[in-house]
Parts: sequence; structure tokens; C-alpha cells
Amino acid sequence: MSSLVLLHGFMGSARSWDGIAPGSSRVLSPVLVGHGPNPDGAPEPREPAPRFEDEVDRLAAVIVERGFAGSHLAGYSLGGRLALGLLARHPTLFESATLVSARDGLEDERERSSRAQQDEQRAERLEQFGLEAFVAEWERLPLFSTQTSLSVEVRDRQREARLAHTASGLARSLRQTGLGRMPVYARELGEMRIPVDLVVGEADRKFCSLAVELSRRIERARVTTIASAGHNLLLERPRQVGEVILRSATRADSGGSQ
Repeated sequence: MSSLVLLHGFMGSARSWDGIAPGSSRVLSPVLVGHGPNPDGAPEPREPAPRFEDEVDRLAAVIVERGFAGSHLAGYSLGGRLALGLLARHPTLFESATLVSARDGLEDERERSSRAQQDEQRAERLEQFGLEAFVAEWERLPLFSTQTSLSVEVRDRQREARLAHTASGLARSLRQTGLGRMPVYARELGEMRIPVDLVVGEADRKFCSLAVELSRRIERARVTTIASAGHNLLLERPRQVGEVILRSATRADSGGSQ
């Protein structure tokens, strides 16, 4: 199996991928912008406003510097969107990809503007009310309703991981890499030639539809739907995600399209 580059989701970390890297001795899971502790607690600068693609290009540089060019790329949610950016802007950097609960940017300008405004409001609430209040609000989103079936221990570990970040850092993440800031990669998607696996949870209806739509734009894409699961498949179904990544990387190694 090839080396893996794993991109975590919003409020996640490298630990989000624990148990999801089967058979690989080389794994790189870089920290995404705005994540991790900020020792001095200083607020992140707002100007000049960084672009979504600045983070994409930073990640590409890290991947090359660490010797992970030619790897299998996997990303979950926010990490999946950044992975799409990497595939679009650096198309020769990876052999294959697995995108979990991911989507392309918003094409409708009014929808983009509305989402950017929503993310700015979330960033301001983070700065005004703090991390604990934001995490509590985030956990009540309908997108994560299926997580109520998980054990208290698993949910507590997830909450602890989210609280390891800083309010200022996550506010920066929302302002730079929120969905409203993501470009649309329609043309680049049509030019992709590597195998791409799109993984979604059966109960995550919106992202099931988005995955089918995305698969129509990518020549060698296929969709895997995981039964009785929602959006955060790294938390709810880590073993199944690992199996898809293994199959996806193996498909690239064999040069097949099965």
C-alpha cells in the first residue's frame, strides 16, 4: 500500500484518523490552519484576508517537503474540501484519493455569500462567547444527530478533542477555509484522471446527493455509501473508512478501475 496523506475535519486533528490507516507504515496528517493550541492566546490577524487556496498551497508544500509526493490522499469534510483543492491545483502530486463526506465549492453566488456570512457569524460567536459554548452549539447541529447513538465515552473523547483548539484559531479556520471561501473546481474536476473514491454515510442524505453529483464530474470516481451512519464517518465507522482507503489505494497501485 502506498503512503497516506490524511487531512482531518473542522475541530479535528491527526488523532481523528486513529485506526484508519491500515497496512501503511508511512502516514502524514498535517495540522490544518487554525487548529491546535495557540500558546500565547493571541488573536489571529484578519487582514489581509488569507485565501482558501493559500492553505491548499501550504499543504502541498508540506507534503512535498516531507517526501509524501505520490501518496494516497484522504480527507474528511473540511479536509475533504482541501483535498479537492489539492487535486485541482496540484494534479500530479497524488496517485489516488479518498474523500469522506466532502463536496465542491458553492456555484451560486448568493449561496456563497450567505454561507460566508454564516461562517463569519460563527467566527464572531467563537470570539465573543468562547470555545466551550461554540462546541456545545456545534454538537447540536442536525448534521451530527446520528452521533447520539454512540457511547458516552466516544462522545466525551470527541468533545475533549474539540476543546483542545482555541477560539481564535477556529475563527481563523472559518474565515479562511469555510465553505463560502472555497473556489468551485468544476473545470479541474473534469480533468482529473486518478481514481477517486467518495465515501458518505447513508443517513447523511444531503452529502449522499452531493457525492453522486461529484462523481459525475470525475472520470474515475466511485461512491461508497456506509449503512446506518451519518456525516462524521471517522468517528462513527472508522473500520469501514479504513477498508475503503485500502481498496482505493490498492486500485491505484494495480492500475485498475475496479
